[in-house]
Amino acid sequence: MDEHREHIDRGRDVAMSRALVLAGDAAAAHEIPVGAVVLDPEGRILGEGRNDREETGDPTGHAEVVAMRAAAAARGSWNLDGCTLVVTLEPCVMCAGAALQARIGRVVFGAWDEKAGAAGSMYDVLRDRRLPHRAEVVGGVREAESIALLRAFFADRR
Repeated sequence: MDEHREHIDRGRDVAMSRALVLAGDAAAAHEIPVGAVVLDPEGRILGEGRNDREETGDPTGHAEVVAMRAAAAARGSWNLDGCTLVVTLEPCVMCAGAALQARIGRVVFGAWDEKAGAAGSMYDVLRDRRLPHRAEVVGGVREAESIALLRAFFADRR
C-alpha cells in the first residue's frame, strides 16, 4: 500500500510542477497565474489548462475548467471518475462545482484562496455532504511557489 501511495505522490508532484509552468504561461499572457492538470487514475496527464479568461473573453476560462474540458475530450466522456485535478490555487465555487459535476475524485491544490476558495477556505463545496458527489481534498502542495507567482503577478499590476 505504501508503494501505491508513493506512486500517487510522485504523480502529484509531477502534475504540480506542470501546473506551475502553466501558471507561469498564464502570467506571461497577462492572465492571473493559475495552472491545472487532470491526472487519470494511473497518474498520467489526461488534460491541462491555464487561465485564459482575458484572452478568450470566456468567463469560464479558469485553469480547472480548461483542464477538465481537455481531459473529458481525451477520455471521450464528461465523466472523470477516478481522476485527480491538480491546480495551483484553491478552486472557486464555479470550478469546485464543475469538478463535482465531472465526478473528479481528488482535488490537489497549492495556494489557499481566503477570498474565494471553495475547498475549505470560504466554502467547502468539494466535501459538502449534502451534495451527491464529494472529492478528497489535499491543499497546500507547493504552496509557497504558487503564492510567489500570484504575488509577483499582482505586484506588477500595482
